Amino acid sequence: MHNVVIIGSGCAGLTAAIYAARANLKPLVIDGHEQGGQLALTTHVENYPGFPEGIMGPELIENMRKQAQRFGAEFKAGAVNEVDLTHRPFKVTAGKDSYEAKALIVAAGATARMLGLQGERELIGRGVSTCATCDGYFFRQKAIAVVGGGDSAMEEANFLTRYASKVYLVHRRNEFRASKIMIDRARANEKIEFTTPFTVEEIFSPKGHVEGARLRNPQTQEAREITVDGIFVAIGHDPNSTVFKGKLDMDANGYLIPKHGTLTSIPGVFVAGDVQDHRYRQAVTAAGSGCMAALDAEKFLEGHTD
Repeated sequence: MHNVVIIGSGCAGLTAAIYAARANLKPLVIDGHEQGGQLALTTHVENYPGFPEGIMGPELIENMRKQAQRFGAEFKAGAVNEVDLTHRPFKVTAGKDSYEAKALIVAAGATARMLGLQGERELIGRGVSTCATCDGYFFRQKAIAVVGGGDSAMEEANFLTRYASKVYLVHRRNEFRASKIMIDRARANEKIEFTTPFTVEEIFSPKGHVEGARLRNPQTQEAREITVDGIFVAIGHDPNSTVFKGKLDMDANGYLIPKHGTLTSIPGVFVAGDVQDHRYRQAVTAAGSGCMAALDAEKFLEGHTD
């Protein structure tokens, strides 16, 4: 039996763990699909407050983890595959292990969709990125490609022209899912070249970082090569919420829907971080919501001493 079980070990989960541990709640953190979340796959983080020279993503995560452990948080590896939220204490199952929780914080995060190319994940932080606001600064006066056809792809392409010398907007169709205003804004930007209909067939990285890509026209099979230093994949994120389907309120894309901050429709269950945030998706906003969830859980437990 645990006072608080936290699902997820990214910025939201670890911040929740720090606050819950300092409140002497002895939280248990279940790491989840990716220990450390998306930040563990990031290289240099320059926009997290308090680090004027920036900090490596894995180092920031490790510091948070040590901070939580210092105050008494316990960690378990594994991904949650079943939850019973029908009554308290809640039951959480990860692999062969089961845990009971008086309060539950869901900070399971979201996973960026990738193109599925060979070596793609190994190039994250070496030219491949899923976050323009995180990494755009590193591509000053360089050519880059943005892959996607929705509003987020248009927004990222426009944002990246602040830094890049040229942005190829690569999409597999001539039509876009993006709204007309976002498409018009991108078309009006002289730094953006619409590259359609093309898919990315191969990323060139002979020296271990992105140097270009081979594109393929799915209609004519024409091949085209572009020289770029970065490829931003903007084809969406998938919240890690499958296990909560039918148990917690979620939108059509699977993002959990909070009520009044971090509360859910089930008393004692709280949500934080990217699993409920499809808009901001920043380390600092995830950490903030993790803090809120822990404070809400602490207040809930004060009123439910059973």
